[in-house]
Amino acid sequence: MRRFTSFPRTENFPAWTRINPVRYCRPRFAKPVQKYPKHYCGVFGIFGHPNAAELSYYGLYALQHRGQESAGIVASDGKTFRTHRGMGLVSQIFNGDVLHNLVGSTAVGHTRYSTTGSSNLRNAQPLTVDCAKGQIAIAHNGNLTNAAELREQLESKGSIFQTTVDSEIILHMMAQPSLNGLNGHGGNNLVETMRRIEGAFSLVIMTEHELIGVRDPHGFRPLSIGKVDDAWVLASETCAFDLINAKFVRDVEPGEIVVIDKDGLRSVKYMPEHQRRAFCIFEYVYFARPDSTINGRNVYKTRVEMGRELAREFPVEGDVVIPVPDSGNCAALGYSLESGIPFEMAFVRNHYIGRSFLQPSQLIRDFNVRVKLNLIPDLVKGQRVIIVDDSIVRGTTCKSRVNNLKEAGAKEVHVLVSCPAHMNPCVYGIDFPDRTKLMAANYSHDDIRKYLNADSLHYLSQEGMVKATGLPKNSFCMACYDGEYPVKYNPNTDKEIIERRRFRTESFGDSLAREQAQIRLL
Repeated sequence: MRRFTSFPRTENFPAWTRINPVRYCRPRFAKPVQKYPKHYCGVFGIFGHPNAAELSYYGLYALQHRGQESAGIVASDGKTFRTHRGMGLVSQIFNGDVLHNLVGSTAVGHTRYSTTGSSNLRNAQPLTVDCAKGQIAIAHNGNLTNAAELREQLESKGSIFQTTVDSEIILHMMAQPSLNGLNGHGGNNLVETMRRIEGAFSLVIMTEHELIGVRDPHGFRPLSIGKVDDAWVLASETCAFDLINAKFVRDVEPGEIVVIDKDGLRSVKYMPEHQRRAFCIFEYVYFARPDSTINGRNVYKTRVEMGRELAREFPVEGDVVIPVPDSGNCAALGYSLESGIPFEMAFVRNHYIGRSFLQPSQLIRDFNVRVKLNLIPDLVKGQRVIIVDDSIVRGTTCKSRVNNLKEAGAKEVHVLVSCPAHMNPCVYGIDFPDRTKLMAANYSHDDIRKYLNADSLHYLSQEGMVKATGLPKNSFCMACYDGEYPVKYNPNTDKEIIERRRFRTESFGDSLAREQAQIRLL
Protein backbone atom coordinates (compact mmCIF):
# COMPACT_ATOMS: atom_id res chain seq x y z
CA MET A 1 0.00 0.00 0.00
CA ARG A 2 1.40 3.35 -1.01
CA ARG A 3 1.81 5.87 1.80
CA PHE A 4 2.86 9.46 1.68
CA THR A 5 3.78 11.91 4.39
CA SER A 6 3.54 15.20 2.52
CA PHE A 7 2.35 16.57 -0.81
CA PRO A 8 4.81 17.77 -3.45
CA ARG A 9 4.78 21.49 -4.17
CA THR A 10 2.03 22.32 -6.63
CA GLU A 11 4.26 24.37 -8.93
CA ASN A 12 6.04 21.13 -9.85
CA PHE A 13 2.79 19.61 -11.12
CA PRO A 14 1.53 19.77 -14.70
CA ALA A 15 -0.86 22.69 -15.18
CA TRP A 16 -3.95 20.51 -15.41
CA THR A 17 -3.35 19.10 -11.93
CA ARG A 18 -2.62 22.28 -9.98
CA ILE A 19 -6.24 22.78 -8.93
CA ASN A 20 -6.13 19.46 -7.10
CA PRO A 21 -2.63 18.10 -6.48
CA VAL A 22 -4.07 14.98 -4.86
CA ARG A 23 -5.25 13.79 -8.26
CA TYR A 24 -1.62 13.64 -9.39
CA CYS A 25 -0.59 11.45 -6.44
CA ARG A 26 -3.74 9.36 -6.82
CA PRO A 27 -4.00 8.05 -3.26
CA ARG A 28 -6.58 5.33 -2.87
CA PHE A 29 -9.19 7.61 -1.26
CA ALA A 30 -9.04 10.13 -4.13
CA LYS A 31 -11.24 7.93 -6.32
CA PRO A 32 -14.89 8.93 -6.67
CA VAL A 33 -16.70 6.34 -4.59
CA GLN A 34 -20.04 5.99 -2.86
CA LYS A 35 -20.48 7.61 0.54
CA TYR A 36 -19.92 5.36 3.52
CA PRO A 37 -21.12 4.22 5.96
CA LYS A 38 -24.42 2.71 4.84
CA HIS A 39 -27.26 1.79 7.12
CA TYR A 40 -28.02 -1.76 8.05
CA CYS A 41 -31.69 -2.80 8.59
CA GLY A 42 -34.93 -1.93 10.33
CA VAL A 43 -37.37 -4.46 11.80
CA PHE A 44 -41.00 -4.13 12.84
CA GLY A 45 -43.64 -6.48 14.23
CA ILE A 46 -47.19 -6.20 15.53
CA PHE A 47 -49.51 -8.69 17.26
CA GLY A 48 -53.26 -8.45 17.77
CA HIS A 49 -54.34 -5.62 15.45
CA PRO A 50 -56.91 -5.98 12.64
CA ASN A 51 -54.84 -3.68 10.40
CA ALA A 52 -51.48 -5.28 11.15
CA ALA A 53 -50.11 -5.02 7.59
CA GLU A 54 -51.06 -1.36 7.20
CA LEU A 55 -49.46 -0.41 10.52
CA SER A 56 -46.37 -2.41 9.54
CA TYR A 57 -46.16 -0.36 6.35
CA TYR A 58 -46.17 2.88 8.35
CA GLY A 59 -43.67 1.43 10.78
CA LEU A 60 -41.29 0.53 7.96
CA TYR A 61 -41.83 3.97 6.44
CA ALA A 62 -40.56 5.50 9.69
CA LEU A 63 -37.58 3.13 9.63
CA GLN A 64 -36.71 3.78 5.98
CA HIS A 65 -33.45 5.50 6.96
CA ARG A 66 -32.11 2.14 8.19
CA GLY A 67 -32.22 0.51 4.75
CA GLN A 68 -33.23 1.46 1.22
CA GLU A 69 -32.38 -1.62 -0.86
CA SER A 70 -35.46 -3.76 -0.24
CA ALA A 71 -38.42 -4.18 2.08
CA GLY A 72 -41.11 -6.71 2.87
CA ILE A 73 -44.09 -7.58 5.07
CA VAL A 74 -45.46 -10.99 6.09
CA ALA A 75 -48.95 -11.07 7.61
CA SER A 76 -50.70 -13.96 9.34
CA ASP A 77 -54.31 -14.73 10.26
CA GLY A 78 -53.20 -17.66 12.41
CA LYS A 79 -53.39 -20.13 9.53
CA THR A 80 -51.90 -18.61 6.38
CA PHE A 81 -48.78 -16.48 5.89
CA ARG A 82 -49.14 -13.87 3.15
CA THR A 83 -45.95 -12.24 1.90
CA HIS A 84 -44.98 -9.27 -0.22
CA ARG A 85 -41.36 -8.23 -0.76
CA GLY A 86 -39.65 -6.01 -3.30
CA MET A 87 -36.57 -4.01 -4.19
CA GLY A 88 -36.48 -0.29 -3.55
CA LEU A 89 -38.12 2.04 -1.06
CA VAL A 90 -41.11 1.15 1.10
CA SER A 91 -43.39 3.59 -0.76
CA GLN A 92 -42.36 2.04 -4.09
CA ILE A 93 -43.01 -1.56 -3.02
CA PHE A 94 -46.42 -1.27 -1.32
CA ASN A 95 -49.75 0.23 -2.35
CA GLY A 96 -53.33 -0.04 -1.15
CA ASP A 97 -54.12 -3.20 -3.10
CA VAL A 98 -51.02 -4.99 -1.85
CA LEU A 99 -51.73 -4.10 1.78
CA HIS A 100 -55.39 -5.10 1.40
CA ASN A 101 -54.30 -8.61 0.41
CA LEU A 102 -51.98 -8.97 3.43
CA VAL A 103 -54.75 -10.25 5.69
CA GLY A 104 -54.17 -10.98 9.36
CA SER A 105 -53.87 -9.51 12.85
CA THR A 106 -50.15 -10.29 13.15
CA ALA A 107 -47.38 -9.05 10.87
CA VAL A 108 -43.64 -8.67 10.67
CA GLY A 109 -41.78 -6.22 8.42
CA HIS A 110 -38.22 -5.48 7.34
CA THR A 111 -36.35 -2.79 5.45
CA ARG A 112 -32.90 -3.82 4.34
CA TYR A 113 -29.43 -2.74 3.51
CA SER A 114 -27.24 -5.79 2.90
CA THR A 115 -24.60 -6.51 5.54
CA THR A 116 -24.33 -10.24 4.73
CA GLY A 117 -25.39 -11.41 1.28
CA SER A 118 -25.71 -9.42 -1.92
CA SER A 119 -28.50 -7.03 -2.81
CA ASN A 120 -31.23 -8.85 -4.73
CA LEU A 121 -34.86 -9.87 -4.26
CA ARG A 122 -33.96 -13.39 -3.19
CA ASN A 123 -32.22 -11.93 -0.12
CA ALA A 124 -35.03 -9.52 0.77
CA GLN A 125 -36.69 -10.10 4.13
CA PRO A 126 -38.71 -11.17 6.06
CA LEU A 127 -37.75 -14.76 5.25
CA THR A 128 -40.32 -17.49 5.71
CA VAL A 129 -40.23 -21.27 6.13
CA ASP A 130 -42.84 -24.01 6.56
CA CYS A 131 -41.43 -26.77 8.76
CA ALA A 132 -42.43 -29.36 11.35
CA LYS A 133 -42.92 -26.56 13.87
CA GLY A 134 -45.31 -24.76 11.51
CA GLN A 135 -44.80 -21.56 9.55
CA ILE A 136 -42.10 -19.13 10.72
CA ALA A 137 -41.12 -15.67 9.44
CA ILE A 138 -38.02 -13.78 10.55
CA ALA A 139 -36.71 -10.20 10.22
CA HIS A 140 -33.10 -9.62 11.28
CA ASN A 141 -31.10 -6.49 12.05
CA GLY A 142 -27.39 -7.13 12.54
CA ASN A 143 -24.66 -9.48 11.37
CA LEU A 144 -23.63 -12.95 12.56
CA THR A 145 -19.88 -13.34 12.95
CA ASN A 146 -20.00 -17.16 12.81
CA ALA A 147 -22.44 -17.37 9.86
CA ALA A 148 -20.10 -19.17 7.44
CA GLU A 149 -19.14 -21.75 10.05
CA LEU A 150 -22.76 -22.47 11.02
CA ARG A 151 -23.88 -22.69 7.40
CA GLU A 152 -21.17 -25.23 6.60
CA GLN A 153 -22.32 -27.34 9.56
CA LEU A 154 -25.95 -27.20 8.41
CA GLU A 155 -25.16 -27.95 4.77
CA SER A 156 -23.02 -30.94 5.78
CA LYS A 157 -26.19 -32.36 7.40
CA GLY A 158 -28.29 -31.79 4.27
CA SER A 159 -29.80 -28.35 4.83
CA ILE A 160 -30.74 -26.59 1.60
CA PHE A 161 -30.52 -22.79 1.50
CA GLN A 162 -32.46 -20.48 -0.80
CA THR A 163 -30.59 -17.24 0.02
CA THR A 164 -27.11 -16.05 0.94
CA VAL A 165 -28.13 -14.07 4.04
CA ASP A 166 -27.19 -15.10 7.56
CA SER A 167 -30.81 -14.71 8.70
CA GLU A 168 -31.74 -17.97 6.93
CA ILE A 169 -29.24 -19.82 9.10
CA ILE A 170 -31.30 -18.85 12.15
CA LEU A 171 -34.46 -20.25 10.52
CA HIS A 172 -32.74 -23.55 9.74
CA MET A 173 -31.47 -23.91 13.29
CA MET A 174 -34.88 -23.13 14.75
CA ALA A 175 -36.52 -25.71 12.47
CA GLN A 176 -34.19 -28.53 13.51
CA PRO A 177 -35.00 -31.00 16.29
CA SER A 178 -33.83 -29.90 19.70
CA LEU A 179 -30.16 -30.65 20.27
CA ASN A 180 -30.88 -32.19 23.67
CA GLY A 181 -33.52 -34.51 22.25
CA LEU A 182 -36.27 -32.99 24.39
CA ASN A 183 -38.11 -31.02 21.72
CA GLY A 184 -41.72 -30.94 22.76
CA HIS A 185 -40.77 -32.40 26.14
CA GLY A 186 -38.94 -29.61 27.88
CA GLY A 187 -36.44 -28.63 25.19
CA ASN A 188 -36.44 -25.15 23.67
CA ASN A 189 -34.88 -24.90 20.24
CA LEU A 190 -35.25 -21.11 20.14
CA VAL A 191 -33.08 -20.73 23.24
CA GLU A 192 -30.55 -23.26 21.89
CA THR A 193 -30.35 -21.37 18.60
CA MET A 194 -29.79 -18.02 20.27
CA ARG A 195 -26.98 -19.50 22.36
CA ARG A 196 -25.20 -20.87 19.26
CA ILE A 197 -25.26 -17.80 17.03
CA GLU A 198 -22.67 -15.07 17.60
CA GLY A 199 -22.41 -11.42 16.67
CA ALA A 200 -25.05 -8.71 16.45
CA PHE A 201 -28.73 -9.53 16.10
CA SER A 202 -32.05 -7.97 16.94
CA LEU A 203 -34.78 -10.29 15.66
CA VAL A 204 -38.52 -10.13 15.16
CA ILE A 205 -39.93 -13.64 14.61
CA MET A 206 -43.52 -14.55 13.76
CA THR A 207 -45.04 -17.99 14.17
CA GLU A 208 -48.65 -18.96 13.55
CA HIS A 209 -49.66 -17.92 17.06
CA GLU A 210 -46.82 -15.75 18.43
CA LEU A 211 -44.69 -12.71 17.87
CA ILE A 212 -41.17 -12.99 19.29
CA GLY A 213 -38.47 -10.37 19.84
CA VAL A 214 -34.82 -11.22 20.56
CA ARG A 215 -31.66 -9.19 21.25
CA ASP A 216 -28.14 -10.56 21.33
CA PRO A 217 -26.43 -10.78 24.75
CA HIS A 218 -24.29 -7.69 24.06
CA GLY A 219 -27.21 -5.59 22.85
CA PHE A 220 -25.44 -4.30 19.74
CA ARG A 221 -28.66 -3.29 17.95
CA PRO A 222 -31.74 -1.55 19.39
CA LEU A 223 -35.17 -3.15 19.74
CA SER A 224 -38.12 -1.60 21.57
CA ILE A 225 -41.55 -2.71 22.77
CA GLY A 226 -44.70 -0.60 22.38
CA LYS A 227 -48.48 -0.85 22.49
CA VAL A 228 -51.18 0.60 20.25
CA ASP A 229 -54.60 0.03 21.81
CA ASP A 230 -54.47 -3.65 22.88
CA ALA A 231 -51.89 -4.66 20.27
CA TRP A 232 -48.21 -5.21 21.02
CA VAL A 233 -45.53 -3.70 18.77
CA LEU A 234 -41.81 -4.35 18.27
CA ALA A 235 -39.58 -1.93 16.35
CA SER A 236 -35.92 -1.03 15.83
CA GLU A 237 -36.57 2.56 16.91
CA THR A 238 -39.22 4.43 18.86
CA CYS A 239 -39.85 6.81 15.95
CA ALA A 240 -41.86 3.95 14.39
CA PHE A 241 -44.19 4.03 17.41
CA ASP A 242 -44.85 7.74 17.03
CA LEU A 243 -46.15 7.39 13.47
CA ILE A 244 -48.77 4.78 14.42
CA ASN A 245 -49.62 6.47 17.74
CA ALA A 246 -48.20 3.61 19.80
CA LYS A 247 -46.90 4.12 23.32
CA PHE A 248 -43.37 3.12 24.24
CA VAL A 249 -43.28 0.42 26.94
CA ARG A 250 -39.59 -0.47 27.27
CA ASP A 251 -36.53 -1.71 25.39
CA VAL A 252 -35.92 -5.41 24.88
CA GLU A 253 -32.98 -6.14 27.16
CA PRO A 254 -29.72 -7.62 25.85
CA GLY A 255 -29.92 -11.41 26.03
CA GLU A 256 -33.71 -11.33 26.33
CA ILE A 257 -36.45 -13.17 24.42
CA VAL A 258 -39.94 -11.66 24.61
CA VAL A 259 -42.83 -13.87 23.51
CA ILE A 260 -46.16 -12.21 22.70
CA ASP A 261 -49.32 -14.27 22.28
CA LYS A 262 -53.01 -14.16 23.19
CA ASP A 263 -52.10 -14.31 26.88
CA GLY A 264 -49.85 -11.23 26.70
CA LEU A 265 -46.08 -10.77 26.94
CA ARG A 266 -43.63 -12.98 28.79
CA SER A 267 -39.86 -12.74 29.01
CA VAL A 268 -36.98 -15.22 29.04
CA LYS A 269 -33.31 -14.39 29.70
CA TYR A 270 -31.50 -16.98 27.59
CA MET A 271 -27.98 -16.00 28.74
CA PRO A 272 -28.46 -14.58 32.26
CA GLU A 273 -24.79 -15.11 33.07
CA HIS A 274 -23.65 -12.67 30.38
CA GLN A 275 -22.94 -9.19 31.74
CA ARG A 276 -20.86 -7.39 29.07
CA ARG A 277 -22.86 -4.74 27.20
CA ALA A 278 -21.78 -3.39 23.81
CA PHE A 279 -24.42 -1.14 22.27
CA CYS A 280 -23.24 0.35 18.96
CA ILE A 281 -22.38 3.96 19.80
CA PHE A 282 -22.67 4.87 16.12
CA GLU A 283 -26.46 4.71 16.55
CA TYR A 284 -26.19 7.94 18.53
CA VAL A 285 -23.69 9.48 16.12
CA TYR A 286 -25.35 8.72 12.80
CA PHE A 287 -27.77 5.84 12.30
CA ALA A 288 -30.78 6.43 14.52
CA ARG A 289 -33.32 9.12 13.72
CA PRO A 290 -33.06 12.22 15.95
CA ASP A 291 -36.63 11.74 17.18
CA SER A 292 -35.89 8.25 18.55
CA THR A 293 -35.07 7.44 22.15
CA ILE A 294 -32.58 4.65 22.81
CA ASN A 295 -31.52 3.38 26.23
CA GLY A 296 -33.46 6.25 27.76
CA ARG A 297 -31.48 8.89 25.84
CA ASN A 298 -33.03 11.04 23.11
CA VAL A 299 -30.85 10.89 20.00
CA TYR A 300 -31.35 14.58 19.12
CA LYS A 301 -30.21 15.78 22.54
CA THR A 302 -27.23 13.42 22.48
CA ARG A 303 -26.05 14.75 19.11
CA VAL A 304 -26.45 18.36 20.23
CA GLU A 305 -24.32 17.51 23.27
CA MET A 306 -21.69 15.95 20.99
CA GLY A 307 -21.54 19.29 19.19
CA ARG A 308 -21.12 21.10 22.49
CA GLU A 309 -18.30 18.75 23.49
CA LEU A 310 -16.68 19.40 20.12
CA ALA A 311 -16.76 23.16 20.78
CA ARG A 312 -15.23 22.69 24.24
CA GLU A 313 -12.41 20.56 22.85
CA PHE A 314 -11.74 22.68 19.73
CA PRO A 315 -12.81 26.34 20.11
CA VAL A 316 -12.04 27.38 16.52
CA GLU A 317 -12.29 31.07 15.63
CA GLY A 318 -14.95 31.47 12.97
CA ASP A 319 -17.79 33.64 11.70
CA VAL A 320 -20.44 31.02 10.93
CA VAL A 321 -21.22 27.37 11.79
CA ILE A 322 -22.89 25.29 9.11
CA PRO A 323 -23.90 21.61 9.13
CA VAL A 324 -23.74 18.92 6.48
CA PRO A 325 -27.47 18.06 6.29
CA ASP A 326 -29.11 16.11 7.64
CA SER A 327 -26.96 14.04 9.98
CA GLY A 328 -24.69 16.96 10.91
CA ASN A 329 -27.52 19.33 11.86
CA CYS A 330 -27.73 18.52 15.57
CA ALA A 331 -23.98 18.56 16.25
CA ALA A 332 -23.57 21.84 14.34
CA LEU A 333 -26.33 23.40 16.41
CA GLY A 334 -24.61 22.22 19.59
CA TYR A 335 -21.30 23.69 18.44
CA SER A 336 -23.01 27.00 17.69
CA LEU A 337 -24.79 27.11 21.06
CA GLU A 338 -21.62 26.35 23.00
CA SER A 339 -19.31 28.65 21.02
CA GLY A 340 -21.73 31.53 20.45
CA ILE A 341 -20.92 31.55 16.72
CA PRO A 342 -24.02 32.04 14.51
CA PHE A 343 -25.61 28.94 12.97
CA GLU A 344 -26.69 28.93 9.31
CA MET A 345 -28.18 26.28 7.02
CA ALA A 346 -25.90 27.17 4.13
CA PHE A 347 -26.38 23.81 2.41
CA VAL A 348 -29.90 23.11 1.15
CA ARG A 349 -30.72 19.45 0.70
CA ASN A 350 -32.80 18.07 -2.18
CA HIS A 351 -35.06 15.46 -0.56
CA TYR A 352 -36.56 14.22 -3.82
CA ILE A 353 -33.69 12.46 -5.58
CA GLY A 354 -34.77 9.27 -7.30
CA ARG A 355 -32.73 6.09 -6.99
CA SER A 356 -32.26 5.79 -10.78
CA PHE A 357 -31.19 9.37 -11.49
CA LEU A 358 -29.28 9.96 -14.73
CA GLN A 359 -25.79 11.00 -13.66
CA PRO A 360 -23.72 13.00 -16.18
CA SER A 361 -20.41 12.06 -14.59
CA GLN A 362 -18.25 13.94 -17.09
CA LEU A 363 -20.62 16.80 -17.87
CA ILE A 364 -20.91 18.29 -14.38
CA ARG A 365 -18.04 18.08 -11.89
CA ASP A 366 -19.00 16.71 -8.44
CA PHE A 367 -22.51 16.10 -9.74
CA ASN A 368 -23.39 13.44 -7.14
CA VAL A 369 -22.56 15.93 -4.39
CA ARG A 370 -24.20 18.96 -5.95
CA VAL A 371 -27.50 17.24 -6.75
CA LYS A 372 -27.98 16.34 -3.07
CA LEU A 373 -26.81 19.57 -1.41
CA ASN A 374 -26.79 23.04 -2.94
CA LEU A 375 -24.84 25.86 -1.33
CA ILE A 376 -26.15 29.39 -0.65
CA PRO A 377 -23.02 31.44 -1.50
CA ASP A 378 -24.19 34.65 0.20
CA LEU A 379 -24.02 32.96 3.61
CA VAL A 380 -20.35 31.99 3.35
CA LYS A 381 -18.69 34.55 1.06
CA GLY A 382 -15.83 36.26 2.90
CA GLN A 383 -16.56 34.25 6.07
CA ARG A 384 -14.47 31.96 8.23
CA VAL A 385 -16.64 28.85 7.97
CA ILE A 386 -16.86 26.03 10.50
CA ILE A 387 -18.51 23.04 8.79
CA VAL A 388 -19.69 20.21 11.07
CA ASP A 389 -20.26 16.66 9.86
CA ASP A 390 -21.19 13.54 11.81
CA SER A 391 -18.34 11.40 10.43
CA ILE A 392 -15.68 11.12 7.75
CA VAL A 393 -15.07 7.58 6.53
CA ARG A 394 -13.71 7.84 3.01
CA GLY A 395 -13.59 11.61 2.68
CA THR A 396 -14.59 12.11 -0.94
CA THR A 397 -17.90 13.77 -0.10
CA CYS A 398 -16.37 16.04 2.54
CA LYS A 399 -13.68 17.18 0.10
CA SER A 400 -16.34 18.27 -2.38
CA ARG A 401 -18.14 20.26 0.33
CA VAL A 402 -14.95 22.11 1.24
CA ASN A 403 -14.22 22.88 -2.41
CA ASN A 404 -17.76 24.20 -2.88
CA LEU A 405 -17.32 26.55 0.08
CA LYS A 406 -14.00 27.91 -1.13
CA GLU A 407 -15.30 28.36 -4.67
CA ALA A 408 -18.16 30.39 -3.16
CA GLY A 409 -15.66 32.75 -1.54
CA ALA A 410 -15.23 31.38 1.98
CA LYS A 411 -12.11 32.92 3.54
CA GLU A 412 -11.36 29.84 5.67
CA VAL A 413 -12.97 26.41 5.99
CA HIS A 414 -12.54 24.42 9.20
CA VAL A 415 -13.86 20.84 9.24
CA LEU A 416 -15.08 19.50 12.58
CA VAL A 417 -16.38 15.96 13.06
CA SER A 418 -18.71 14.96 15.90
CA CYS A 419 -17.13 11.53 16.39
CA PRO A 420 -13.57 10.16 16.53
CA ALA A 421 -11.69 9.00 13.43
CA HIS A 422 -12.71 5.56 12.15
CA MET A 423 -9.64 3.36 12.44
CA ASN A 424 -11.04 -0.18 12.27
CA PRO A 425 -13.61 -2.18 10.28
CA CYS A 426 -17.03 -3.04 11.69
CA VAL A 427 -18.04 -6.71 11.60
CA TYR A 428 -21.35 -6.25 13.39
CA GLY A 429 -23.45 -4.82 10.57
CA ILE A 430 -22.12 -1.43 9.46
CA ASP A 431 -20.86 -1.44 5.90
CA PHE A 432 -17.28 -0.31 6.30
CA PRO A 433 -15.74 -3.76 6.76
CA ASP A 434 -12.50 -3.14 4.82
CA ARG A 435 -9.73 -1.29 6.67
CA THR A 436 -8.17 -0.15 3.38
CA LYS A 437 -11.30 1.96 2.77
CA LEU A 438 -10.96 3.86 6.04
CA MET A 439 -9.10 7.11 5.42
CA ALA A 440 -7.92 7.65 8.98
CA ALA A 441 -6.50 4.13 9.16
CA ASN A 442 -4.21 4.70 6.19
CA TYR A 443 -3.16 8.36 6.25
CA SER A 444 -1.96 10.87 8.79
CA HIS A 445 -4.19 13.57 10.24
CA ASP A 446 -2.38 16.31 8.33
CA ASP A 447 -2.47 14.36 5.06
CA ILE A 448 -6.24 14.08 5.41
CA ARG A 449 -6.57 17.80 6.11
CA LYS A 450 -4.54 18.61 3.00
CA TYR A 451 -6.58 16.19 0.92
CA LEU A 452 -9.81 17.81 2.11
CA ASN A 453 -8.31 21.23 1.30
CA ALA A 454 -9.37 22.39 4.78
CA ASP A 455 -7.66 25.02 6.92
CA SER A 456 -8.04 22.79 9.96
CA LEU A 457 -9.52 19.37 10.81
CA HIS A 458 -10.71 18.24 14.23
CA TYR A 459 -12.37 15.02 15.45
CA LEU A 460 -14.31 14.68 18.69
CA SER A 461 -12.39 12.55 21.18
CA GLN A 462 -13.62 9.15 22.32
CA GLU A 463 -14.00 10.55 25.83
CA GLY A 464 -16.07 13.49 24.57
CA MET A 465 -18.32 11.25 22.50
CA VAL A 466 -19.05 8.92 25.40
CA LYS A 467 -19.56 11.84 27.80
CA ALA A 468 -22.21 13.29 25.48
CA THR A 469 -24.31 10.11 25.77
CA GLY A 470 -24.44 10.27 29.56
CA LEU A 471 -23.78 6.52 29.70
CA PRO A 472 -20.66 4.63 30.86
CA LYS A 473 -18.04 3.66 28.28
CA ASN A 474 -18.27 -0.04 29.12
CA SER A 475 -21.87 -0.09 27.88
CA PHE A 476 -20.81 0.55 24.26
CA CYS A 477 -19.13 -1.16 21.36
CA MET A 478 -16.50 1.26 20.03
CA ALA A 479 -14.47 -1.23 17.99
CA CYS A 480 -14.43 0.98 14.90
CA TYR A 481 -12.62 3.60 17.00
CA ASP A 482 -10.56 1.69 19.56
CA GLY A 483 -10.18 -1.75 17.96
CA GLU A 484 -11.62 -3.61 20.97
CA TYR A 485 -14.06 -6.18 19.53
CA PRO A 486 -16.57 -7.58 22.06
CA VAL A 487 -17.20 -10.73 19.96
CA LYS A 488 -14.45 -12.65 18.19
CA TYR A 489 -14.56 -12.77 14.39
CA ASN A 490 -12.68 -14.07 11.38
CA PRO A 491 -10.86 -11.10 9.78
CA ASN A 492 -11.02 -12.82 6.36
CA THR A 493 -14.82 -12.68 6.17
CA ASP A 494 -16.94 -10.00 4.51
CA LYS A 495 -20.56 -9.66 3.43
CA GLU A 496 -20.06 -11.75 0.25
CA ILE A 497 -18.40 -14.66 2.07
CA ILE A 498 -21.37 -16.99 1.61
CA GLU A 499 -21.59 -16.26 -2.13
CA ARG A 500 -17.93 -17.14 -2.57
CA ARG A 501 -18.35 -20.41 -0.69
CA ARG A 502 -20.42 -21.78 -3.56
CA PHE A 503 -17.39 -21.81 -5.83
CA ARG A 504 -15.52 -24.06 -3.42
CA THR A 505 -18.15 -26.82 -3.44
CA GLU A 506 -17.90 -29.95 -5.55
CA SER A 507 -20.47 -30.42 -8.30
CA PHE A 508 -22.52 -33.62 -8.68
CA GLY A 509 -20.63 -34.43 -11.89
CA ASP A 510 -17.25 -33.98 -10.19
CA SER A 511 -18.36 -36.20 -7.33
CA LEU A 512 -19.54 -38.92 -9.73
CA ALA A 513 -16.28 -38.78 -11.72
CA ARG A 514 -14.27 -39.09 -8.49
CA GLU A 515 -16.26 -42.14 -7.39
CA GLN A 516 -15.82 -43.82 -10.80
CA ALA A 517 -12.10 -43.14 -10.68
CA GLN A 518 -11.92 -44.86 -7.30
CA ILE A 519 -13.78 -47.89 -8.69
CA ARG A 520 -11.35 -48.17 -11.60
CA LEU A 521 -8.43 -47.89 -9.20
CA LEU A 522 -9.77 -50.77 -7.11
